[in-house]
Amino acid sequence: MLKSRIILIVVAIALVAVFFSLPKVVVDNENETIEKGAETEEKSTSNDDSNSSPANSMMSESHSGNIPDEIKEDIERLRNSYSLAENQENSVIFADSLASVYRDLNRLDSAAKYVELSKEDNELIGNAYYEAFSFAADVEKAERLAIKTREYLQKVLDSNPANNSAKIKLAMTYVSSDNPMKGISMLLEVVEEDPDNEEALFNLGILSVQSGQYNKAIGRFEKLLKQHPENVQAQFYLALSLMNSGQKAKAKELFTEIKNKSNDEQLLAAVESYLNEL
Repeated sequence: MLKSRIILIVVAIALVAVFFSLPKVVVDNENETIEKGAETEEKSTSNDDSNSSPANSMMSESHSGNIPDEIKEDIERLRNSYSLAENQENSVIFADSLASVYRDLNRLDSAAKYVELSKEDNELIGNAYYEAFSFAADVEKAERLAIKTREYLQKVLDSNPANNSAKIKLAMTYVSSDNPMKGISMLLEVVEEDPDNEEALFNLGILSVQSGQYNKAIGRFEKLLKQHPENVQAQFYLALSLMNSGQKAKAKELFTEIKNKSNDEQLLAAVESYLNEL
């Protein structure tokens, strides 16, 4: 099952990975109250591209295992070329190539660093750091990557306050910080402005699942699925919420529907395990 500190679920859904490393959050209809576990002290550590600690999350960075020798040679060659580049144009080319190599290795923190060195688009850089943050199994690393994400996505919002995609990602970094209420408020603001926003509804639904507010989660996912009926992630968590709220017949029907149309092996394994419980 998916390794997380809050909910154990096997499901290969990239967007979900971040939510299971968050503090316990309770979102009420009118007032949002926060239960936060022990805070971890922010610690800045150096990021060694070739010696990062193993990640434990479902789709975490592949820092475990050895890199093939030919890939190591490519990385070393590109890093040397980057260091010795005679002009900015060449530096950008080599940094971009390194970002691609690290992304292929699922070393997303290293990929984000080279995206930062090769791009001038704040949103592209912020999104790269957000992706790395999302899959960071280590709390301290996640905190550092969240700070980098905010650095760039806040610039995006400053220049374009209507960019809800950037606002939602920024919000999720705050939910896992020492100011989670700020993140919750930002998500609610997006839903107020755009009631059918798929990403915001999904995130709020996940947070409701995380805090055990299954009826609220059902409402979020049902609303989302009215506009986006093919969102299998939302269907899965709706079924899970239905099951945990005692609506087992509905949950079984939805799990069966997902089973009949999905080809994702990990998702199907999770669905099968829940069907066996029902």
